[in-house]
Amino acid sequence: MTEPPRTDTTEGTLPAEDGIRAAGAVYRDRLQSVLATALREEGQNVRRAAEVVATTFSARGVLYIFGSGHSHMFAEEAFYRAGGAARVCPVLKPPYMLHEGAVRSTVLEREPGHAADLLSGYRLEPERDCVLVVSNSGANALPVEVASVTRAQGLPVIAITSRAYAQAVRRPGPRLHEVADVVIDNHCPPGDALVRLADDLPPTGPASTVVGLALLNSLVVEACAIQLARGERPEVFLSANMPGAAEHNEKAVAALSARVPHL
Repeated sequence: MTEPPRTDTTEGTLPAEDGIRAAGAVYRDRLQSVLATALREEGQNVRRAAEVVATTFSARGVLYIFGSGHSHMFAEEAFYRAGGAARVCPVLKPPYMLHEGAVRSTVLEREPGHAADLLSGYRLEPERDCVLVVSNSGANALPVEVASVTRAQGLPVIAITSRAYAQAVRRPGPRLHEVADVVIDNHCPPGDALVRLADDLPPTGPASTVVGLALLNSLVVEACAIQLARGERPEVFLSANMPGAAEHNEKAVAALSARVPHL
């Protein structure tokens, strides 16, 4: 696969006279471009990831999802979600998220040696489960370590990351895309932001969450479709406000509560 084009956010500073008016439109245009590229270029990798997840669902296993910092939103997006797969367990430990201390979480995700603490309390079963690890830079120690540890235990590992960002980080150590079994590239630029408002300001307008969540939901939908094509009934949550939702969802919760501690 060819190297993804790198979006240069250091050029194209918005003209002062209409920068405010144009900024949102420029961001939307650039975001749409990155999203279109990712969806076009990563279709095969999304399908490979979906096949891994479908195999887990068919075996009545669990898809574990982990991301530190802002990437923890991927685990929350897929979990207990209207229209989402039921067999999903988010890996959520507050010190590695944001709400108990954003600065501290950034320190922790760069330190090696936290994977065991992070994964404690989750009953991973290598013979039928799989793991999705999300890290935009792909260079922080914690997501790389989680991917390495779970893969060594025998679980297939999927990654959503930016190869361009990972290659731009000048720090020693392996990158997430180097240790995962299936890699989905979000095609976001180093630093993530898409718009430079002024020469003396950092770029603004992040893209990795919008693009990455589209890729995540795409692979979950494909995994359920693969199950259906196999003659299986995928387990999908129904929005709580829809008729019959309580009865429908209670069955899935009852079946999974022993495996998914956050239910």
